[in-house]
Amino acid sequence: MLLFLISCFSFILVSKKFLKTFSTWKRDIRFLRMLKLPLFLWEISRFLVYWLPSCDTARSFLPSARNGRVAEAENEVEKDEKMSLLDLPDLTLECVLERLSPSGLCNMASVCSSLRERCTSDHLWEKHMKQKWGRLIGNAAYKQWQRQIVSRNRAKFLKSKRQKGLFGYLSSVWHGMCLWNLSNENNLSSELRSCLNDDSVMAWYLAIETGKFWFPAQVYNREVQNGHVGFMLSCYDAEVRYDSATDTFIARYLANGRQTIEDNIDWNRLRAPAVDTPAHVLHVSDCLNDLKPGDHIEVQWRRNEDFPYGWWYGVVGHLESCNGQESHCQCHQSDIVILEFKQYTQGSRWRQTVINRKDHREVGNGADGFYGGVRKLCNEKEISMWKCLWPTSTLE
Repeated sequence: MLLFLISCFSFILVSKKFLKTFSTWKRDIRFLRMLKLPLFLWEISRFLVYWLPSCDTARSFLPSARNGRVAEAENEVEKDEKMSLLDLPDLTLECVLERLSPSGLCNMASVCSSLRERCTSDHLWEKHMKQKWGRLIGNAAYKQWQRQIVSRNRAKFLKSKRQKGLFGYLSSVWHGMCLWNLSNENNLSSELRSCLNDDSVMAWYLAIETGKFWFPAQVYNREVQNGHVGFMLSCYDAEVRYDSATDTFIARYLANGRQTIEDNIDWNRLRAPAVDTPAHVLHVSDCLNDLKPGDHIEVQWRRNEDFPYGWWYGVVGHLESCNGQESHCQCHQSDIVILEFKQYTQGSRWRQTVINRKDHREVGNGADGFYGGVRKLCNEKEISMWKCLWPTSTLE
């Protein structure tokens, strides 16, 4: 029994001693490998490092001729332990940065000037712009952003001209480097804000993300959540901005000199403008000769000349003289085209309208409104989007 207790006590002491020196053992074994000793000397050295209480004792057993190599190995170990992110190869560092989120890039850009230059580069932010905003941001939004930059730069230039001397010149140069719309963002350092150019992709992304940039888009079923069922299956131009607190959008419509605001608009009710035609301009239709019954279309419609056009979903119908059988249908050879809006009941004045494919222009009257240009829908995603918005009951 006494022999068992003595054995256990010895094992506990040895284990405690081993745990105490284990953290330094790994490091000592590392530099011993670097010494490239003969096999038997290396084994003896490893034994001594493992069992003796300190690595200094073990090193005293090593050949004195190896002291220079020991120092060199220790320096290499210390150097490896002090390696930073900037010591990575350029390609490796780029791969790391490409996997960061927008907030991660902003935080990384605040570390030092070298990382700031890399993290604010356009090619990193173009990917994030495309992933989150590519579906909503079109050519019209980009042009408006460029106009906004030019307008701000012109205002800065005029302001600097009113200032005198060298101070005015230096002030204009400094303000030209500042990011005008992110000065109150808590997640960006002052150095980052001051060095970020207005025309960078990062500045554009953050302006959209923080809701400081109103951009042109089109809203499906305008104001329908406010009870305006008269806009069902329509898409109207608006200026929108993002609300990050609710992950929704705010839209403002301008009609007849009066502005209307709608908030809490979901992502699935927005799209980038389908064409470059402004909302008050008649769209030039280039698909009229190809239209045939069953084709899905969007047609411009407005209440009167003071209101902007909206795009309304419909299909091409059959002429009254046609029995509707595809094998005997000759509707595509006629100059008359029937546009049907099947969300309305039979007999409704909104159910259908007639246009001339050879001489199409705005048609209508003050009672029924005015129909403008037509665009044929060939994209299945666009068609399925309209079907998802179909009303639960037929409209009058």
